[in-house]
Amino acid sequence: MSTADPHWLTPAERSAWLRLLAVVELLPGALDGQLRREASFTHFEYQTLAMLSENPGRTLQMSALADRTNATLPRLSHVITRLADRGLVERRACPEDGRATNVVLTDAGWDAVVAAAPGHVATARAVVVDALTAEQIEQVAEISEAILTRLDPDGRMTGQLD
Repeated sequence: MSTADPHWLTPAERSAWLRLLAVVELLPGALDGQLRREASFTHFEYQTLAMLSENPGRTLQMSALADRTNATLPRLSHVITRLADRGLVERRACPEDGRATNVVLTDAGWDAVVAAAPGHVATARAVVVDALTAEQIEQVAEISEAILTRLDPDGRMTGQLD
């Protein structure tokens, strides 16, 4: 993308852009705050557990889990250590690839993510879903898909959607 001759945003585009940035900045804090208060998780920890809970055998290789959570391996490793210390996940050797490590959601981890899910969904509903009409929900899905095809063209994070 060339910045030599910028194609400036129109007033309508600028307004939409600034509102989108505000949502992107404020939404994680709302989700994180609820999870910290009610479940003693960060939003990232919850997403990590949720990705494991939705996978067959409640297991993912570290690299696949990093992709699905948009995390670097060092950051994810640190979080997995914290979750393992709480008995929520276990690291295991990957039987298909001796160089890889699998992360497995324990029964305690399953119980924790199941217990946290209602509050998380209630917050998502309160701050996003209930603010929109059914038509707007469809528009958000379409708009998000259009943006994600550029941000995540390989579907690393979105491969588990739908």
